[in-house]
Formats: sequence, C-alpha cells, structure tokens
Amino acid sequence: MGTTIIGLIVIAVLAIYPVFLYNRLVSLRNRFRNSFAQIDVQLQRRHDLIPNLVESAKAYLTHEQNTLNQVMEARNGAVSAQQEAARDPGESTKIQRLGGAENLLTKALANFYAVAENYPDLKANETIQQLMEALSSTENRVSFARQAYNDEVMTYNTFREQFPNNIVAGFFAFKPVSQLELESPEARQAPRVAF
Repeated sequence: MGTTIIGLIVIAVLAIYPVFLYNRLVSLRNRFRNSFAQIDVQLQRRHDLIPNLVESAKAYLTHEQNTLNQVMEARNGAVSAQQEAARDPGESTKIQRLGGAENLLTKALANFYAVAENYPDLKANETIQQLMEALSSTENRVSFARQAYNDEVMTYNTFREQFPNNIVAGFFAFKPVSQLELESPEARQAPRVAF
C-alpha cells in the first residue's frame, strides 16, 4: 500500500513537472518578446526622427547629398529589418539582421554628425539642435531597452538549456534566441570625412 502511494506520487510529479517547465518556458519567451516590443517602440521613434533631421539639414548641406542619401538608405534598411524582427523576435537571423542594419544606421549618423560639425550655421539652427538632442535621447532609450531585452534573452536561453528543461524545450521546439547587438568594431571607429 505504501509503495503504491509513493509510486502514484512519483507518477504525478513526472506528469506535472513537464507542464511546469513548459509554462515557465512560455513565460520567459513572452518576457523577451515584451522586451523586444520596448526596443521596437524606441527604434520606431529613432527612425521617425531621422527624416526630419535630414530634411532640416538639406538646405545647409547642399554639397553633402551623398551623406544625406547614405543616412536615408541606412534608415530605410533599419526600418525594414525592424519590421521583420517585430514579426518574430524569437528568430535569431532576424534579430542579427536588425543589429546589422542598426549598426549601419549608427555609422551613417556618425558620418552625418562629423559633416555637420563643419557647418556652423547648421549647428546653430534651433530645429537641428532639437532634433539632434531628441535623437541622442532616443539612442539612450534604445540602449536601455536593448539591455533589458538581452537580459530577458539570457534568462530564457539559460533556462532553456538547463537539464531537464532542455528535453522539454526540445520536445516543444523552443529555439535559442540571439541577443541584439547594436555595436560593431566598425561602429566604434571614428568616421573619416574628406573634403
């Protein structure tokens, strides 16, 4: 009789534990998706500010059309990558593509800022100053949101990879997720501007 009760308890634990693991994996997946939604909001704000900045700078930078075009092309690529990643933030290739597109945009903006330094009238323009300040503030928000996302991804990936969680995760196809890296060695280098 005592062995039967112990056997039933063991069977109940073995039946309930995978349900607990599955629910925990779902919870962690939803947390990193929510964190990505915060990044998505900040990136959208960043992408919305850039056309206004470029449009405001056009009158001052008539000889720098190439720089302005590079900024807009990089922005359009980043918007496209952002939209793809937002559809499935758990897809590592989409997150990596987003990181690469945002790195290109950051590099193009760095070139824009370097060129803008050589135009005192542009730097003195109040609209340009406000847009650059808003963009800088948004960059900080993106950084904080990215850190929160990466923390959630790390928690999810760690839980997913632990034994016996990895068995349940594999059975229910919980895939590993990539962290969002927005900096590259190239983005850290100072841009070169030649006139």
